[in-house]
Amino acid sequence: MFSHMLELMNVIPDIPSSTLALLMLVALAAGLSRGFSGFGAALIFVPLASALVGPKLAAPILVIIDGIFASYLIPSSLKLGDRRDVLLMFMGALVGVPLGTIILTHYSPLTLRWLIAGMATAMLMLLASGWRYRGKPHALATIAVGSISGLFSGIAQIGGPPVVSYWMGTDTAHAKLRANIILYFAASSILSVITYVWGGLMSIEILKFSLFAGPVYGVGTFVGSKLFSFASPAVFRNSSLALIAFAVLASLPIFR
Repeated sequence: MFSHMLELMNVIPDIPSSTLALLMLVALAAGLSRGFSGFGAALIFVPLASALVGPKLAAPILVIIDGIFASYLIPSSLKLGDRRDVLLMFMGALVGVPLGTIILTHYSPLTLRWLIAGMATAMLMLLASGWRYRGKPHALATIAVGSISGLFSGIAQIGGPPVVSYWMGTDTAHAKLRANIILYFAASSILSVITYVWGGLMSIEILKFSLFAGPVYGVGTFVGSKLFSFASPAVFRNSSLALIAFAVLASLPIFR
């Protein structure tokens, strides 16, 4: 089986097998975080994958593999979600995602890596602080959060923390809240794919990378979800935060 995997790696001849192996390891770690804590996949995957294959490949790879493995959650969420709140959040993303895509398309890889590291650090601090918006959702505030999330998603697919911190502080029922988050990110992921195609970021090379990273990411998500019952939420949350912190530090351009 291992020999077959090495043979498959030759479909991307310009990339060393060691790089593909590391990319798969990063995808596994990101999937584990997504599975057992529900967050952190992008904050782990994109900084490290950017160091391995470049930021212009890392974000498109993640939007493909995460979109595929999260799609099964959409049907049930359509029944529970508040479509008005999701639509308002998405209206902000309609501005933020294309702007983020323009930045991803035109900035140099080195600049993008520093930018992604800074953004990931800010999102890590937001998650670690435990800050939550308090009060009822407000239309203008929802659109504003959607635009910020969209901007971060367009650049590096790390738009989750602003949305989660905003919606989790409201009095929305947990089941509806989860459905809203799933529906919003499904819609913003589709928008990201469209703008990435428009920006010339999608390529056969990205699809080839996704063939390697996707299944491993899916396995990590499945295993992580099964591991959730064996430890407290606090343990998993702290583990994810530690993984994110390591990913940010390891991805800094000063190390490569």
